[in-house]
Amino acid sequence: MTDASTGLQAITASHLQISPLRRLREMVVRHTLLVAVLVSVMVSALILWSLLSEAWDFIVHVVWSDTWGQLGWFPRRGIYDIPTILIPTFIVTLIAMIVAGPLGLGAAIYLSEYAGSRVRSWIKPILEILAGIPSVVLGFFALTWIAPNLVARIGKNVFLIIGLAILAAYVVVAARIATTQLKKLKSRATDREFTVDTGMENTTWITLTASLVVLTAVLAMGVVWFIDVWVDFIPASAGSLAAAGIGVGILTIPLVASVSEDAMAAVPNSLREASAGLGAEKMTTATNVIVPAALSGIVAAFIVATSRAIGETMVVFLAGGAADASEFTISPFDGGLTMTAAMASLASGTDNVVGEGLTFQSLYFVGLVLFLITLGLNLVAARFVARLREAY
Repeated sequence: MTDASTGLQAITASHLQISPLRRLREMVVRHTLLVAVLVSVMVSALILWSLLSEAWDFIVHVVWSDTWGQLGWFPRRGIYDIPTILIPTFIVTLIAMIVAGPLGLGAAIYLSEYAGSRVRSWIKPILEILAGIPSVVLGFFALTWIAPNLVARIGKNVFLIIGLAILAAYVVVAARIATTQLKKLKSRATDREFTVDTGMENTTWITLTASLVVLTAVLAMGVVWFIDVWVDFIPASAGSLAAAGIGVGILTIPLVASVSEDAMAAVPNSLREASAGLGAEKMTTATNVIVPAALSGIVAAFIVATSRAIGETMVVFLAGGAADASEFTISPFDGGLTMTAAMASLASGTDNVVGEGLTFQSLYFVGLVLFLITLGLNLVAARFVARLREAY
């Protein structure tokens, strides 16, 4: 149809219809993507079902009174002492985060606030190459170099000083955070032109005091634990939990650095310019402005790195210093089994796990506990990040 006044062809409903071929292509793409999603969900559901079904047999048939306070983890003999593999997991994770946390965060601050674009362009890829190193290589490195040359030669006094310094640093950081929160409370009260309620201020100070008391008690218990561990310290020439923890820490440094640097890079430059305009130094801007503004991303990086450290297998399997069985220990300088190493070592070298009736099911139970721990960490991370997220 042509408009007589303009001589142009009028647009009708038929011109706006989608061609059948295009509609067919869109439908094919839509259903293909739907199938991809359903396959992913189905695979996850099948994995979870196999994990729960075998773990349920262990949960139902095991004597739970025998899973606590036994000699150690000897699944082929029917001895399933859960703390024997649970506590070394936490020890290795703690050591790994002590290594990866400061180094990764320091690298992130340097790349975000100090390094120029040219320096960043070649330092960051080199740092991320570390994440591409196979974990089995780091496991051999931890076993053949870290254990004999670092753990065995540094000695108990240096490790004791480092541990006490870290615990003391946590107390100082907690006190500073609590004091900062009190200052923010007073600042908000001033902005809103009302005085801080005396009871609220007292509550804040009580909270601060209680936090310091708890952290001091933790510090004291840490001192007692260190003394107890180091009295009988024997330098390890073979693998140990300390060597495995350092190896896992090296493995997680790029993860902490990369995610933290991305979070800091997302902070608007206007905050940096405002801080510089007030006369703040670079370090003051980084620690008092950029890090608090990117705190949600940094916390997410630490929690993701913690999950990564808990789930690491090859490093702790090779450098942990234990085979498929282990006696109970709380010393990082003894050989031990983490949960992942217990699963790998028990199932390695054979098609069928041979032993007592629940030996095979114990693998799935340990996997279920590991799954629940990492799931809990991810849920806590999601909630914590949502509460701390700043929108710019």
